[in-house]
Amino acid sequence: MKNKSIYQHKIRVYTEDVDYMGIVYHANYLCFFERARTEMLREKELLLSDLKKLNVLFAINELAIQYRYPAKLDDLLNINTEIKDLTRCSFVFDQQMHNQDEQLISEARIKVVCVNSELKPKRIPLILSEH
Repeated sequence: MKNKSIYQHKIRVYTEDVDYMGIVYHANYLCFFERARTEMLREKELLLSDLKKLNVLFAINELAIQYRYPAKLDDLLNINTEIKDLTRCSFVFDQQMHNQDEQLISEARIKVVCVNSELKPKRIPLILSEH
């Protein structure tokens, strides 16, 4: 994870994502951010299902999210994801979500800890830190 490039992922807002006002339900922002993180890893050929077979799991340790502007039905959201603060057992995803008009919708900072199947912290494998 030495490559500090920013990964971009687009998500369309559907009816299932919004509340009765046509605004994305607050918890769904977390799902959108999760999809972008997973797709970032997938692009680096790091599948979570393959990592699990190697007894490498990730647990969310801290999460901070700021809602700046509401995302709405039919918006096309662009989520930028960057990995920062890599340590032996953890790293941080910094994420920003913009709509099709490039308006900042939301920002999230998610600290992830590498753990084994017993949920004990473990060193991030070299294969991950090289990406």
